[in-house]
Amino acid sequence: MTDRFDERLNQVLPRLLSPDVLDNRGAGGEIGFWIFDYPVERELDMRQWLTGVIEPGIQRQRPDLKYTVIDLFQEVLAILQERSLLEKAYEMQTKKGDAALLASLRSVLKEDRLAARLADKTDAANLDLLIIKGVGAVYPMLRTHTLLSALHPHMSHTPLLMLYPGVYDGLSLKLFNTLTDDNYYRAFRLVS
Repeated sequence: MTDRFDERLNQVLPRLLSPDVLDNRGAGGEIGFWIFDYPVERELDMRQWLTGVIEPGIQRQRPDLKYTVIDLFQEVLAILQERSLLEKAYEMQTKKGDAALLASLRSVLKEDRLAARLADKTDAANLDLLIIKGVGAVYPMLRTHTLLSALHPHMSHTPLLMLYPGVYDGLSLKLFNTLTDDNYYRAFRLVS
């Protein structure tokens, strides 16, 4: 017996490869930012589906499609390593706690800087699709709605899919189905 999550997963690849998504046609002329929200307890299933079904499916059905998958958590780690802050961050968390660590990382992990970095790293202007994962792992260091807003100027011609462990109702993001982020209404649910 399949559950609702499995039914929705089975719609991802056809929807992702549809002209509406790939031609960056959002409703009302909006930029094609898409969110696939899913129950947080299905995180491991989502990861497996991405690497075992979605990516091979794209390569098989659309070998010409230029796409990239970005893991936000790996990007945060890379930023901290590049700035020689990773070990210091571990020490600060141990000695001063999470709140002090988050406050000190705020200036390093600004969403607008991360958006520019992602656009440069992926050569977003020449991509056909950008997929973002790792949203839950970077909370509360990054805010999803702020990152999406910061990505808009960099991604005007490139559709984006964010895999989101929580609920997106078209108006607001609710991470882990409990933490309400600010309103964000410029993205579309990939599948209902």
